[in-house]
Amino acid sequence: MPRSYPPEFRRRVLDLVASGRKVAEVAQLLGVSDQTIYNWRRQHLIDTGQIPGTTSGDQAELVTARKRITELETELAIHRRAAELLGEATPPPPKKSGTKPSA
Repeated sequence: MPRSYPPEFRRRVLDLVASGRKVAEVAQLLGVSDQTIYNWRRQHLIDTGQIPGTTSGDQAELVTARKRITELETELAIHRRAAELLGEATPPPPKKSGTKPSA
């Protein structure tokens, strides 16, 4: 699982790069991979509207929505299975005879 860094740390790293320091230098100094810094910089550009893409806020909403969809699909599967089991357990209602009673 990827390591998670606090937002303040990311901000400080991006500030160092924005001030003119090389990505490789900052990465080595702070023990972060170059690619991680490039990813953070790209996401920052997306979040500030400088390049197109999915913002961090939108991504968080998508993750939440996907989790909720999975929960709802699981609940639906449980309800369907319960309905199947109940349908098998309850006998069908008795059939009426084909003739009508006379008056």
